Amino acid sequence: MRTALVSTLSVMLILSACAKPPNQTRNACAIFEQRDGLFNNWRRAARNTEREYGVPVPILMATIYTESGFRSNAKPPRTKLFGFIPWKRKSTAYGYSQALDGTWDRYQRETGRYSARRTDFADAIQFIGWYHRQSNIKNGIPLNEPYQLYLAYHSGHAGYTRGSYRSNSEALQGAKRFTNIAYTYSRQLQSCPN
Repeated sequence: MRTALVSTLSVMLILSACAKPPNQTRNACAIFEQRDGLFNNWRRAARNTEREYGVPVPILMATIYTESGFRSNAKPPRTKLFGFIPWKRKSTAYGYSQALDGTWDRYQRETGRYSARRTDFADAIQFIGWYHRQSNIKNGIPLNEPYQLYLAYHSGHAGYTRGSYRSNSEALQGAKRFTNIAYTYSRQLQSCPN
């Protein structure tokens, strides 16, 4: 009985630690050091995605940094009814990748990854790799071009084609932040211990 209780508490402690975002999210090496478990290894998940879709690890990680701040259950803030009553969210974005319901459903159908969850890092980073690869195929954006990849991620492929981001200061500022952190991660990853 006591052994079962200790085991249950240990598992709960491990799982709760995984649910929190890593410390030092502006340091790619520190992120990977904090998430290097046997079952939850973020470096391995990022490298597998890079191999499958051709999207560099710094761009994959910068997407999660910019979209969710590495929070597994991130959601857009609620709007306010009458200025103070919490109301609906502005979109269905959810999880590490902030993927919308419809886009996530399409990803699952097209890749056959029906059990993928937006709150699972490995699943979310696979989605991001797939989405950026779609931006390359549909919009001709090079896979090592962070600024344009972010604009397509934020605006959607059709929105990017229409140029809807041009008058959207949130998208343009996000693309700058995204590019800066992608280059920061790239420099850091060159000197990380493997």
